[in-house]
Order: sequence, then structure tokens, then C-alpha cells
Amino acid sequence: MAEYTSNPVVVIGLGRFGSSLALELTRRGTEVLAIDNRPKITQALAGQITQIATADATDIDALQQLGVADFYRAVVAIGSDIESSILTTSLLIELEINDIWAKAISTQHGRILSRIGAHHVVFPEHDMGERVAHLVSGRMLDYMQVDENFALAKTKPPKEYVGLPLGESNLRRKYGVTIVAVKAPGEDFTYATADTELSYGDVILVSGRTEQVERFAELP
Repeated sequence: MAEYTSNPVVVIGLGRFGSSLALELTRRGTEVLAIDNRPKITQALAGQITQIATADATDIDALQQLGVADFYRAVVAIGSDIESSILTTSLLIELEINDIWAKAISTQHGRILSRIGAHHVVFPEHDMGERVAHLVSGRMLDYMQVDENFALAKTKPPKEYVGLPLGESNLRRKYGVTIVAVKAPGEDFTYATADTELSYGDVILVSGRTEQVERFAELP
């Protein structure tokens, strides 16, 4: 039985972006309910994603029957059908989903999604499915794959390192990552040193091998 490491996510729309996102979330141990209205697409992805359903996401009854209202987080990855994208997003708001991510194909589309209540708007030409998967599934605030197996992430400091000078943390030996910079609330990023002590409100930049950065960012 799979071990799920973060809150389940609904992904609606399984085009190139949505399917990439759903598959990456599944790979990372996140339980996914994927929804698309095209049987060919859902059949092709069956068995690769935790749960998959063929349904019309612009029908609130269909969403309720699938239990979408029980999810904390949802991603509207519908492609060029702007009307369906907006209607689906509005239904998720009506279902009181706490954290809604929506794909936009233009600045105007993104502005409308924000106005109706989407909490995050992503533009697939800039935000690929794999990168968004890291942000949706965990504690990361931003993520960049620098090389094939090296990443840089923006995240919050784990509680075990709060108040401890980085020089005494054994961070690199224990997790294989380096804290590159720190940003205190209301201040700019500054380079981290051995004397730097992290606080709960800080934001940190962490670098290292991809799997080690991912593991570190999941620490409570």
C-alpha cells in the first residue's frame, strides 16, 4: 500500500500540464484524484495515478459525487477552454476548497481567475507541472531544478533548526543540503553564515541534490 506524505490533491484537466502534474504528485507520494471529461485520456492514465475519474467538472453534482468537497487542495489544469476553467474554479470556491490553484493561458484569464477567488494562478509556459507539483504537495514556497539532479528551494525552516546557529547544526552532514540565504519578515534576503540563527517567521533558500532538498523541505 502506498504511503502518502502530504494532503490529497484534486487535479482537474489532464492535458499535458495536468497529467504531468498529477503523475509527478503521485510519484512524490501525494494521493491524487484526477478528473477529465475525455474517456480516452482517463483510460490512458488509469493505474498511474491514485484515483482517476471521467466526469464533467463544470457540473457541481458530479464534483460532489466524487467527494471533491472533502479535499483541502485542488488544481484546475483545464487547457484552452477558458469558460470551463472559470466555471470549474467558481464551483470549487462554492465547495469551499481551502487552496485552489488554477492554470491560466493569458494575463487576462489569470486576472479573472484571481478575481473570482483562485488562491494561486500559474502559467504553464513558466510553471511546468513538475515544479508546481513540488509547490502544491509540500512546504516549499518556490522551487527550481538547477541541473538534472541539483535543486534550489525556498521554504520555511524546520523547527529542529530554529534558534540553533547553522555552524552547530550538522545540517549538511545529516541532510546533505546547504542553507544559502535567509530572509527575516520585512527584510531582504542575506547570505547565511555559521553564526546565522533561524527563526520561525524566516524564509530560507536551500540547495543540494534534488531528493535531499525534497526530503529537507518536508521536515516539520
